Amino acid sequence: MKKQNVKVAVAVFLILGTVAYLAITGVQSNKSYYVTISELQAMGNKAYTRHLRVAGNVAPGSIERSGANANFVLVEQGRTLKVNYQGIEPPPDTFKDDAQALAVGTFGQDGVFHATELQAKCASKYAPAGKTPTKTATPSMAGTASLATPASAEPVR
Repeated sequence: MKKQNVKVAVAVFLILGTVAYLAITGVQSNKSYYVTISELQAMGNKAYTRHLRVAGNVAPGSIERSGANANFVLVEQGRTLKVNYQGIEPPPDTFKDDAQALAVGTFGQDGVFHATELQAKCASKYAPAGKTPTKTATPSMAGTASLATPASAEPVR
């Protein structure tokens, strides 16, 4: 009976050890740090070994598309960063000059950020020029705020 208990204990230990190892390595490999362009440029050698997320505005006239890939420059507070995007999907339709963009990838020794994911912020104004969105509510929306109001606004009653 003792040998069977030892075998079960060893099997449970191996299974729990394997699950813990996979959880830890999975979290570490998916971890990405959000940094500004100035923080990235000040990181030194650490910048080359980490998976990073960098945001900025796309410099006007810098986008060079090639199929699903793109080369462009991000600008943030006077600092620039060359980005080489090579992803599975082409850049989004909202990816244009002066658009806010978020690049996810790694910083290369060549001084270029090599992105595998690219997100562009959607236009914040869908209303016609000169008009601002207004708060509206229907009876079924009583007690909720409209999407056009900030989260801190009082509920519509």
